[in-house]
Amino acid sequence: MQETAVPSAPPTPPVSLAALLSRDDLGLRQITGPPAGEVTIHGAHTSEMSDPYPYLLGGELLLTAGVHIPEAAGRPGSFDFDGYVARIVAAGGAALGFGVAPVHDTVPAGLVAACEEHGLPLVEVPPRTTFSGVARAVWQLMARARLSELRRITQAQQGLAAAASRPDPVPSVLRRLAGRLEGRAVLYGPEGAEIAAAGREPGDEVRRALAELARFVTGHPSSTATDTVAGTRLAAYALGPGRGFVLGVAAPHRESGDHTIASVAAVLLSLLTGEHQSGTGAARSSALVRLLLGARREEVAPLLGGGEGDGAVTRWYVVHARPDTGAPDAVSASALGAALGSPLVDAADDVVRVLVPAPPRAEGGGGVRERDGGVRPEGDGSVRSEAGAAAPRKPPAGSGPAGSGPAGSGPAGSGPAGSGPAAQPGWTLGVSAPVVPAEWPAADAQAARALARARATRSALVRHAERPGFADLVPPGEAEAHARALLAPIGGVPALAETLRAWLSLHGSWDRTAVALSVHRNTVRQRIARCAALLGADLDDPDVRMELWFALRHLRG
Repeated sequence: MQETAVPSAPPTPPVSLAALLSRDDLGLRQITGPPAGEVTIHGAHTSEMSDPYPYLLGGELLLTAGVHIPEAAGRPGSFDFDGYVARIVAAGGAALGFGVAPVHDTVPAGLVAACEEHGLPLVEVPPRTTFSGVARAVWQLMARARLSELRRITQAQQGLAAAASRPDPVPSVLRRLAGRLEGRAVLYGPEGAEIAAAGREPGDEVRRALAELARFVTGHPSSTATDTVAGTRLAAYALGPGRGFVLGVAAPHRESGDHTIASVAAVLLSLLTGEHQSGTGAARSSALVRLLLGARREEVAPLLGGGEGDGAVTRWYVVHARPDTGAPDAVSASALGAALGSPLVDAADDVVRVLVPAPPRAEGGGGVRERDGGVRPEGDGSVRSEAGAAAPRKPPAGSGPAGSGPAGSGPAGSGPAGSGPAAQPGWTLGVSAPVVPAEWPAADAQAARALARARATRSALVRHAERPGFADLVPPGEAEAHARALLAPIGGVPALAETLRAWLSLHGSWDRTAVALSVHRNTVRQRIARCAALLGADLDDPDVRMELWFALRHLRG
């Protein structure tokens, strides 16, 4: 029977009863039941109830000292051992552990006979071994199994990512997946035909069942389905909504982490087949060749896909992103690009850069953009304080050199219409203003500054945004000339100007400026003191700070 399934984190693997029996410090002994190597345990539970059925979830090693069993239980009819064991089996208990002493000197013969009759493994727990010690041993074995499974999944993810970067990515991913699962991996096209396959060839019955399962997921809302045919575990994964491509997997057995491994392969194949179907891969290749041969950005941008247009001009966002933990890899960078709706991803060092086409403009709605940085989404969102905790929403602060309020973290997924890329779980994002292709370099710098501010303020997302103000009343040429003259004493040292810009934008916070620039706070103090000396200015004066901020905003190059 076909079952729909939702991808999730790999569950904690069960442990073998044989592994528990092999612990010499416990001294456990199996009396009856199936071979210990065939019995798996999902936990341990102690109960002295005569009917433990209501307290079991299934898969437990039930531990009891027989307090509920009369001492004269050896006489026929004195205790219903058969009913007791039958209830444990009905609840899904994996095994029964009976503690010898202080209530019973030996395991009752009637209990042994009942366990043998119902096929329930019966384990004798010696007097020196406590039930808590047995439970602890079970959890230790499960923790080790979990760690081993996570290592296997990590190795599989790395192998699949490497396969996706080969010249023949689709066959390579299928071969690597089939090898990991010791089975068969098939890519079905929109018409249901096999496009590529790898691994051991299954029988006709399994092959037909896998193809039918692939057709099932293309015609139902669920993107994943599983089935079992002729002892073979089958799974099908739809590769993107509405595309028609499906990954089919057939394996003789299924470990707890296999679904996660297959889901990673499905994500990679979804990206690869998406390019194949839409032709964007060829278009991007053409755009790259034209750039290398001297074409202007404005000329090749139409080859990269849609976006918000002013006539025939397409606008784009530049996004800089850093993962909250660890360094970005190829798979996580591609997944981020897919979440933002763009395959144009560059993962370099600790920062992932994504070029995202701007969505069509929408009237009304959306969030409130903060001056030069934060975005304040409307609705039930929250504003992050400097400590990173959620606080009641406040109106944007309009004072200070930067004139920006606290940066908010928008909801995961797509942002409000026209607001641009939204915050993504596990990432810190800096987003530029929407620009035409000729302004991509400037947008790249905007996104870098926005990301630095997001990290300094512990915000999930900060946007670069500008709105009309008094500074716009000064002609740009005159403003730039004034800025160059005012900042000339520090113009020859880019680090000083950049530190002053970051320090002013963060309202004079030494610690947050140090985080934004990835330097020590004492370095920030020394640079700011050097700026004050060279400029001959009192940086504690708010008027001086405002004038310097005006100059830094209008300084070009």
